[in-house]
Amino acid sequence: MARPSYGTTIGASTWLVALLLGSVVQGGGANPAAQPAPSLIETNGSFCIPAQEWPLKPGPREITVHVRYPGPLPHRRNVRPTTGLMLSLHNWGGTGFVGTADPAFLADKFDVVAIGVDYLQSGRQASIDDPEPYDFGWLQALDALRALHFVFNGLIQRGIPFDRSRLFTTGGSGGGNVSLMANKLAPRTFAAVIDLCGMKKLSDDIAFNLPGGSELNARYVRDPGHAFHLSPDAQELRFLGHPKHLSIMRQLGCSASMITVHGVEDRTCPDVDEYATNLKASGLDFTHVPVTRERIDGRIFTSTGHALGDRTLIVEQVAGRLLDPRSPQALRRSGLTDFERREEIRYPTSQGVWVVDYDSGYPVGRFEGRAQP
Repeated sequence: MARPSYGTTIGASTWLVALLLGSVVQGGGANPAAQPAPSLIETNGSFCIPAQEWPLKPGPREITVHVRYPGPLPHRRNVRPTTGLMLSLHNWGGTGFVGTADPAFLADKFDVVAIGVDYLQSGRQASIDDPEPYDFGWLQALDALRALHFVFNGLIQRGIPFDRSRLFTTGGSGGGNVSLMANKLAPRTFAAVIDLCGMKKLSDDIAFNLPGGSELNARYVRDPGHAFHLSPDAQELRFLGHPKHLSIMRQLGCSASMITVHGVEDRTCPDVDEYATNLKASGLDFTHVPVTRERIDGRIFTSTGHALGDRTLIVEQVAGRLLDPRSPQALRRSGLTDFERREEIRYPTSQGVWVVDYDSGYPVGRFEGRAQP
């Protein structure tokens, strides 16, 4: 089930320029200063917040956030001490809640504020038709985390009690990829991650549109002098089954229950077997749900390919007991989130290290290259 975005959009352009300060770094950008932002809306709707600069299109950038509160007349007043927060992230080429779990269902069934994000390159034009290469999870996950932080911090600032230990994320296809990357970039924040047929790796096949493989084309080039060049470091970061990075996540204390639902005949998003093997060996909490022909029931699961079936009901079936606060198996994360810790997360790659800095509460990413002889 997919639902459109809600309400009207509150523009941020009048104050965004003043917010976005700083210098561009590889894979990152400007760091917004601490200035007044739009208020967290009272009822279901959409609003804009500033986002980190995209080096391929320098300058101020904003993202649209969609919020769905629980309750028959969803309103911010319906947030209770038991209420959690849950990202539901759209697919490659989508906007709002397209290709992911229905926010109304999630909000009411699991007592969460459901949050959608029009992250970098949302919509067909930016993600498919434009020439710039597809981000494949880096700035997109930083956008999603920034939206989550905005709601998280907004409730705290307004003195509205909610359950900070119940933070979840799910998404379909590209949204599954962004959900997994969000957990990688904020490894002490989520209690559960439900990935529905998401991309697990920016392979050469997908990056350079090689023949005979996935139909996905991320539009990168091999020429190091080209603006669209894919560096080995950028490619390494985007491998969600990177053994060394998984080890770092475990060392940091990542306790999220990670569930991957993937069709055994998915030709659009391959590389799930390598990813699942590495996750199982990592010691992290990981469950692989392969969708075989035996699972097809015509209602929840309808395909062993990329479509899977009803992505709302799939979330309920594979993770409902973990998401429902009334369940004996309900998940709650212990300890502070990365938003509250205000520390750096660092993932080394071949020629440097990727850094996610939470000094301001929300994440700001950058790449620090190793000095060459």
